[in-house]
Amino acid sequence: MSIITTEQPGQPVVPHTRENFFVRLVRRESSLAWLFLAPALIILVVFMAYPFGYGIYISTTDAMVGFAGKNFVWLENYQRLLDDPIFRKTVRNTFIYGFGTVPFKLVLGLALALVLNQTFRFSRVFRAFLLLPWIVPTAISSLAFLMLYNGVLSPVSWVLVDWGIISDNINFLGDPVNAIVSLCVANIWRGVPFFGISILAGLQAVPDELNEAAALDGASVWQRFWAVTWPVIRNITLIATLFSIIWTFADFQLIYVLTKGGPANSTHVFGTYSYQTLGQTFIGDAAAISLYMFPILAVLAVMLLRYVRHDD
Repeated sequence: MSIITTEQPGQPVVPHTRENFFVRLVRRESSLAWLFLAPALIILVVFMAYPFGYGIYISTTDAMVGFAGKNFVWLENYQRLLDDPIFRKTVRNTFIYGFGTVPFKLVLGLALALVLNQTFRFSRVFRAFLLLPWIVPTAISSLAFLMLYNGVLSPVSWVLVDWGIISDNINFLGDPVNAIVSLCVANIWRGVPFFGISILAGLQAVPDELNEAAALDGASVWQRFWAVTWPVIRNITLIATLFSIIWTFADFQLIYVLTKGGPANSTHVFGTYSYQTLGQTFIGDAAAISLYMFPILAVLAVMLLRYVRHDD
């Protein structure tokens, strides 16, 4: 080990070793913080920032699969999509699929969390089963819904016909309106557990003493919820809603397995239409389709996060 000494008049000799350098580095809080953050920053740059930046670059070119040349066309891909009737339908479907399912997931998840927050027999077992729709791979649950929505062998149609409610099997995925509604139902079933378990975690932080004191003061169940419970779980509910909107807008597997954007391109969302366009070798157009939803989600995220910070 190499030891370097410095000597000044009237002062003792102080050895400086390599170990001393690293000890001083670790003892500095700012250096230690960057040291711990470095792996996460590298992962974010390599797997998120770089692909996102490269996607923006590709969306401004006429890149195609199998062609080496990339000419800048700037915003031409975005402008051309505005005249595409399938893309306009895709935008409409994405908003229906996104904002038409999240409120149901929120309300059902909140109700489920309030029920499971109570202490009753086998409550822990039910809490464990709550996560099943969320942890099951999307492809597997989508195949289950594909069987439920079968035009001939659907058990849902069999039951409804047997009860005399309908006279013929329902064409779940062959009719444009039925198809988008069926996709929304499947997405709600899959998304409710996320809201339920997130809100349930927030409910565990509500002090029982506050509810008991409010009850002694004569507050009703509804009044106790708004005055005691909701202020505690409000922020976690808003964050869960934000994540759910982002995930729903970016959904791909469920829709691709069930309809692949059909019938006749009537159930496309950004993800599936981008994938179909990519299959036609138009990489620039596919990237532009995917990035069209980014400003919407960014504005929504900023609004919700600003509200949460202002509320705090």
